[in-house]
Order: sequence, then C-alpha cells, then structure tokens
Amino acid sequence: MAPSLSADPADRIIVALDGMDPEQALAFASQVQGLRWVKVGLELFVQAGPHVVAQLREQGLRVFLDLKFHDIPATMAGACRRAAALGAELITVHACAGSEALKAAQAAALDGATRAGQPAPTLLAVTVLTSWEEQRLQRELAIGQGIAERVSALAQLSAAAGIAGCVCSPLEVAALRAQHPEPFALVTPGIRPKGAAVGDQARVMGPAEAIAAGASQLVIGRPITKADDPCAAFAVCCEPLKA
Repeated sequence: MAPSLSADPADRIIVALDGMDPEQALAFASQVQGLRWVKVGLELFVQAGPHVVAQLREQGLRVFLDLKFHDIPATMAGACRRAAALGAELITVHACAGSEALKAAQAAALDGATRAGQPAPTLLAVTVLTSWEEQRLQRELAIGQGIAERVSALAQLSAAAGIAGCVCSPLEVAALRAQHPEPFALVTPGIRPKGAAVGDQARVMGPAEAIAAGASQLVIGRPITKADDPCAAFAVCCEPLKA
C-alpha cells in the first residue's frame, strides 16, 4: 500500500541526502524545519550502513531507502525483507528484474516489516532512470521501445506483480496516472523549482506541475541541500503545493 500522507505540502517532498557523509546528513535533517521525509541513497548507505536509517528515524523522519535492488528473486526478497525491518517506508526495486523477483520482494518486505514491528513499506519500481535520453537508451541498450512505451510497460508489469508504486520522470506522470489511479504511488525525481540548475537530470519539471500531473511525492535534492538557506529553500518548494 502507498504511505499515508497528510494534506501538508511538506509530506509531499522527499529531500535527497545525496553527497553527504553521515554526520552531515543527520545535522542537515535536524535543521530543516517541517521536514518529514528524507531519501537515503547508495552513497550514504554504503558509507553509513543501516545505522543511519535508524538515526534518521529517531529524529522523527520517514525514510525512502533508494538502493534500487536488482537481482535474482531470492536475493531481492532477502534485501527487501531486511530493508523493511529497518523501518524504511519506501524502498526501490528495478522493474526489469521481472515479475517473479518483484512478487518475492513484495512478500518479503511485508514479512520483514511485520516481524520487526515496523510500518508496512511501499515498494517502488524503477522504470527508466531519469538520466536516460531516448536515443542513447535505444543505442546503448539495444532497446527498440521509446522511453514512454518502456516506462508504461514496466509500470504495468510492476502493478501486475503487486508493487504499489513506481519511480518515474515527472514527464511520464500524467500518462502513468491515467493507467494507474491512486492509491498507486508515483514518486518523481527530476524536480527542479523555477530557476534551479537541471544538473544530471535529463527530464525535469517544477513541483506544482508534477503534483498537478498526478505525482504522489517529489524527490528534491540539490535545490534544497545546496542552498545558502536550506530551510528557506524547503519552504519555497512547499509553497506552490499549498491548496
């Protein structure tokens, strides 16, 4: 099931703690007023391990564990079981691992959370990474489908396997929302407030536009974490989401 969200715009924004060491991440998360969700990615998790998830949760934060599991079914199941036991409420898996692996991961995540007394997590299937551009995707991976077609197919595969949401570019949100009504979660990186640098994201959109298109939650990193005043930058991102 998708995570329960309040009407507060702060619940819709997940701040990515990318590029930080554990001490920086914990200090940053504690200083941003109103912050509800943070994303722990590969770099931070490899350096800090499961302990950083526990520490962030002790600060009252909800954690999106973005490790993009992609392996054989048994290994994906074991990884998702352990991730859910940590209390991560959003966990990413690659849709292209296939339906058997997705089903195993989903069942194991629920089991791990239940056994550990943690909230039931939402698994999010990664369709096509937002750094890909269509011509390069087709050329380098020898994929005949365009990005939109591939995203749609992988999202459908994931939903049929019982996965409760997807990570996708905001430019694909409207089409996916039409195919997968709420409570199916659509979590979108590649969010850049007006005037922010695009960076390494090839397919981007502003916060209000992404929510209007059907996004459930937005992942925002550098426009907040690299701002001179992160608290003010977070507030600026929340402002256009107010009813």
